[in-house]
Amino acid sequence: MKKINTALIMSTLFLLAACVTINVYFPAAAAERAAEQFVGDVLGEPNEEGSLFDPIDLLEDTLLLAATGVFDMLVPSAHAQQAEIDINTPQINSIKARMAQRQRSSLNTLFDAGAIGFSMDGLITIRERSAVSLSERRSLESVVADENRDRKAVYREIAVANGHPEWEQDIKETFAREWVRNARPGWYYQDSGGSWRQK
Repeated sequence: MKKINTALIMSTLFLLAACVTINVYFPAAAAERAAEQFVGDVLGEPNEEGSLFDPIDLLEDTLLLAATGVFDMLVPSAHAQQAEIDINTPQINSIKARMAQRQRSSLNTLFDAGAIGFSMDGLITIRERSAVSLSERRSLESVVADENRDRKAVYREIAVANGHPEWEQDIKETFAREWVRNARPGWYYQDSGGSWRQK
C-alpha cells in the first residue's frame, strides 16, 4: 500500500511540475512577432530579406524550431496556453514614440556614418567617434544614453505588462536579434563574440 501511495504522490508532483513549466514557458514565437512589429515601427524600414546571412544564426534557428516542434508534440496543450506578447500599452507606446523620433532625428545619421552600432545585448553603443563631426560628437554620448535608457525601459515594461517580469532577459535577447535583422545595409552590429560586423 505504501508503494502505491508513493507512486501516486510522485506522479501527482510530476504532473504539477509539468503544469508549472507550461504556465511560465516563454512564448518565443509571439515575442519575435512583437519585436518585429516594434522594431519596424521604430526603424521605419522593412526587413531586407537575405541582407544578413550568418550560418550560426541559421543553425540556432533551425535547432530552436526543431526543439519547439518536439515540445509541441509532447505537450500539445502548451501551444493553446501560450500567451501573446502585448506591446500596445500606453507606457510602451510612449517609449516607442520617443525612440522613433530619435531614430529619425539623429540615430539614422549616426548609424549611416558608422559612429554607432547595435550591441549584442539589445542596446546601441559608440563604435567610432571620429566618424562624425566635432559638433555631433558633443551630443553623441547623450543620444546613446537616452536611447539605451528607453531600450532597457521598454524591455522591462513589455515583460511586466505581460505579467512575467522574469521574461525581461528573453525579451531583450529577442529584440537584440530583431534590431540586427532590420538594420539597413552598411550599419554596424556586434556578433555573438563582440566583434563588429557590417550589414
